[in-house]
Amino acid sequence: METKLLTSVKSPKAIRNWPVAQLEELAREIRQVIIETTAQSGGHIGASLGAVELAVALHYAYDTPRDQLIWDIGHQAYAHKLLTGRGEVFATLRQLNGLSGFLKRRESEYDVWEAGHASTSLSAAMGIASARDLRHESYRVVAVIGDGALTAGMAWEAMNQIGQTKTNLVMVVNDNSMSIAPNVGAFSRYLTELRAAPAYTRMKQEVEQLLDSIPVFGGPLRKSVERIKDLLHRAVLPRNVFEELGFKYYGPIDGHNLSELIPVLRNAQLVQGPVVIHAITQKGHGYRPAEERPGEFHGPGPFEIHSGRFIKKSQPQSYSQVFSQTLVELAKTHPEIVAITAAMPDGTKLDLFQKAFPHRFFDVGIAEQHAATFSAGLALGGMRPVFAVYSTFLQRAYDQLIHDICHQDLPVILGVDRAGLVGGDGATHQGVYDIAFLRAVPNMEIAMGKDEQELRQLLAAALNIPHPVALRYPRGAGMGSDANAASLTPIPWGKGEWMVKGEDATIIAIGPMVYQALAAQEILVHEGYRIGVVNARFIKPLDSELLRQVIVGTRALITLEEHAVAGGFGSAVNEWCNDQGVSLPILNAGLPDEFIDQGATDYYLNLYELNGEGIARRVRTWLPQEERIKKQIK
Repeated sequence: METKLLTSVKSPKAIRNWPVAQLEELAREIRQVIIETTAQSGGHIGASLGAVELAVALHYAYDTPRDQLIWDIGHQAYAHKLLTGRGEVFATLRQLNGLSGFLKRRESEYDVWEAGHASTSLSAAMGIASARDLRHESYRVVAVIGDGALTAGMAWEAMNQIGQTKTNLVMVVNDNSMSIAPNVGAFSRYLTELRAAPAYTRMKQEVEQLLDSIPVFGGPLRKSVERIKDLLHRAVLPRNVFEELGFKYYGPIDGHNLSELIPVLRNAQLVQGPVVIHAITQKGHGYRPAEERPGEFHGPGPFEIHSGRFIKKSQPQSYSQVFSQTLVELAKTHPEIVAITAAMPDGTKLDLFQKAFPHRFFDVGIAEQHAATFSAGLALGGMRPVFAVYSTFLQRAYDQLIHDICHQDLPVILGVDRAGLVGGDGATHQGVYDIAFLRAVPNMEIAMGKDEQELRQLLAAALNIPHPVALRYPRGAGMGSDANAASLTPIPWGKGEWMVKGEDATIIAIGPMVYQALAAQEILVHEGYRIGVVNARFIKPLDSELLRQVIVGTRALITLEEHAVAGGFGSAVNEWCNDQGVSLPILNAGLPDEFIDQGATDYYLNLYELNGEGIARRVRTWLPQEERIKKQIK
């Protein structure tokens, strides 16, 4: 498909005098570019296809970038990127040194707010609007938030303040009945009722027009008519939660109809105080496979455009699949096991548990804080809750982990998914901080297996631990071990594993990095070095007995992890050595103190010398001087 209109758009200013018919053609071109690009590179196609007309209408009706447009998470903002001068490089989406899949302030002046986690837009918008008011400026502030993001408490905290202060702010609710999975909860049902009752808006308009037609003389009488209007609203019209909170409500309106969207967006600019525009959209709109399978097309890899079939290389099961399948297997003989997700049944693969045990499965929506405390309550009530959550989203529930789970020492099992580098999702989603923030908390125990088999065994073992447990596992395919045939015999808790013994230095690795350590050991042993490898398995508690054996038989230590060095597994080993009075040289190999953008995991392992060859190179350079001299003499 030709994209003549889109090619001519270098900024939103170019479209502000176009007729609606031309804008509609532009939307069709944008939709086609999104489909063609994500078919090659993968990406968040569903939400972005559903927000094409919203992006066009917002940039048409508002004077961006002077007016501040804030997108709640970048899933829905691909059209925004195309409208703001990034069309020529859009094909680099989610690739190394290319466009971020989310919003980046350094990419464009139109990217006002960076968000990889949902539900932040309203708090940010309130802050920006308050700064505007304090500085006596006059630009407009618009926040676009999905209905799924409104299940998070943070969004309601912001609405509570916005409604109280009554600052000028527009909130666009992009209502597609989905987050990643179909939305859940009472508020989702409430929005469904609003969608199903368009007569609400018509009745409201008729009542207001009738009252406004009454001749009014003098201030007291005007106030009386306004009071009558308010009483009639409450008596005749359905209660609207947004209006109860102090917002002027417009909707529901068709979020794919530019002729309807644009006038409402323009009218909202004239209203004093906060406004809600409730726009009904369809996730995946304009591409049938995405419309029919919105959950699968939330953030897929490459796919065939014609058929919608995903292009997948043959590879082992993912760690997420292994975790969930193992949980299902264990739940058959452990009726106390329940599973919890925060709007991620597909991503965490807990949909497998949901199908097997629907009454023991809970999806709480985008509400990680609630999920953590809810899990604590389940544990207190005698159940064995397993909360599977991406490492990056676990950050959102840190206070609840400390205060509600760990302080009370409740046996909640955290399945910490996507622990480590995550590829195309980039800086906001890297799972490289959880060791640091978890191991500092009393009563928390943390483990990570080297492969799928050990993940299964650790999960079985965790059921016997009467404390909070975090089981870490990476994104994507496993190492290829036959997890289904693997024994569920629990690994002895707190015990690591000798892989190879070596006198010159020993690499102590955690998780799949054990295999990188073995690759480095194989390279170095051919060069005459005697290098040992230990599979730590446990980050907290450390295997003190095994570590004592290591320090007796080796001259130097290397710790290895796919995690930030600051506060990570290596730091734990350093602290142990200090407590024991050990003075061996120690090299901590891990990720640097910087945010890591999108790019293939293998690329970053190579860049930071965390693959076999890189580790071998670092060990050669670092190994204490006397060891290098010894090798040269030999």
